[in-house]
Amino acid sequence: MLAVSGWAEDAKPESYSPELVKKAEEGDALAQRDLGVCYYKGKGVAKDEKEAAKWFAKSAEQGNAIGQRNLGVCYDKGIGVAQDYKEGVKWTRKAAEQGDAKAQFNLFACYNRGDGVTQDYKEAMKWLIKSAEQGDAKAKEVLEKIKSK
Repeated sequence: MLAVSGWAEDAKPESYSPELVKKAEEGDALAQRDLGVCYYKGKGVAKDEKEAAKWFAKSAEQGNAIGQRNLGVCYDKGIGVAQDYKEGVKWTRKAAEQGDAKAQFNLFACYNRGDGVTQDYKEAMKWLIKSAEQGDAKAKEVLEKIKSK
């Protein structure tokens, strides 16, 4: 089974602070995403998966691709929300269509497994190739394994 990837490690999230909370509460999508990462990882604040998912959702609803990807992972894995593969695919697709390479890899995994979508290897390969072309290391590795068979 392929695992989804994400959690904004490439985004260098802002550290938890009263200023970050204020910006997030005022509707700043990047601050909302970063606050979600803080709650998910327990960085500067107690780890709270429900709070993480809440802030990822606020960011995702404003169109932030990494917020969308992270919310997709939450639904895929049942982190802070009830597990819902279809909802996970919905948010993952939004990020993937914005060109987020990690979301494209995650969408590949969904189609490859048939989680939240009808299993479709052709569609899976489409997303894997897009992700690899953008330099995603996991996508490149999986694509090389497939090519070597």
